[in-house]
Amino acid sequence: MNDDLMELEDDLVENDGEIVEEDEIIESDGIIVEATEQGMSEDGGMYEHMRITVDGGQDTVRIDTFLSTRIHSISRNRIQNAAKAGNILVNDVAVKQNYKVKPNDVISIVFSYPPRESDIKPEPIPLDIVYEDDDVIVINKQAGLVVHPAHGNFTGTLLHALAYHFEQTQQNVENHIGYLVHRIDKDTTGLMVVTKNETAQTILAKQFFDHTIHRRYNALVWGDFDEDEGTIVGNIGRSQSNRRRMTVYPFGEQGKEAITHWKVLERFGYVTLNEYRLETGRTHQIRAHSQFIGHPLFNDALYGGDVILKGTTFSKYKQFIDNCFKIMPRHALHAKELGFVHPTTGKEMMFTSELPDDMTQVLEKWRTYLKARNLFEE
Repeated sequence: MNDDLMELEDDLVENDGEIVEEDEIIESDGIIVEATEQGMSEDGGMYEHMRITVDGGQDTVRIDTFLSTRIHSISRNRIQNAAKAGNILVNDVAVKQNYKVKPNDVISIVFSYPPRESDIKPEPIPLDIVYEDDDVIVINKQAGLVVHPAHGNFTGTLLHALAYHFEQTQQNVENHIGYLVHRIDKDTTGLMVVTKNETAQTILAKQFFDHTIHRRYNALVWGDFDEDEGTIVGNIGRSQSNRRRMTVYPFGEQGKEAITHWKVLERFGYVTLNEYRLETGRTHQIRAHSQFIGHPLFNDALYGGDVILKGTTFSKYKQFIDNCFKIMPRHALHAKELGFVHPTTGKEMMFTSELPDDMTQVLEKWRTYLKARNLFEE
């Protein structure tokens, strides 16, 4: 296998099989489409965004007809669902499916991410279901669970588990596996929402696109902070040297805008427990931004956090860190809070998840270590 193919294979495995492409301009049938497809991890919304400038000689026609004949990859049903959800805007104003397109109109559309075509069979994988109704299901995802099939993970995913859950509970879900709205990385734990029908998916996709989803993460990172809170700003794009990693481009020369707010929750001297609030949802946003400011996530091998970056040279300290890594053999990141407006009832929904056992055990070890260190210094 050549180097390019090996890089591609690594990329697919690391990012749940989803390669995020850069914006591209497509010219077709007298229209210009700026297409951005985003399938993001770390709580990025899974949606397609298209911006279309209508040709000056275009005849007046219904917008659903116009879109279905111009964008062949999108079904008429998905277009109608997008219109019902208020996801089709003309000149920055939401329109219904019977709106008549006019020359030089600027159309902006947010589609829910297209369903997977994989033949996903039910598998009895345990799920921690936090909330469920006829439209949505909120999962507290465990570490090691890939969200959807990809190269190297064609079985044993969250979608396989959902297929089994829906089968066992005899639920009539449209596609038998549910509809992804967003995802979190394989080794990140915590809250995520899946819908049971495409209409609900479309509505929630727009909330992710508009950044109105409430998201809070907890992460243990290397080092201490001079301030109690702050903001990290820097475009994020794929690394030129390692396709599995994302890189921060602070001057905006590449990548896409990314903004992360952080706040200290607990200090341990050599490591810090932080809360993170995402204003954007880029791939590996918290992990890449944390590494950029010199505070990689604890035991994050991809971003250099799986070695001792702060602390002493004592052999006992090294053994202490090794023990922590064994307890939690993954990066220390947990999606703790998730909030959204229910796609059917319009009610504001808010969910909180306790830290997983492995992360809790590591924090307790750090608390014990800090107490012993303070007594020794006294």
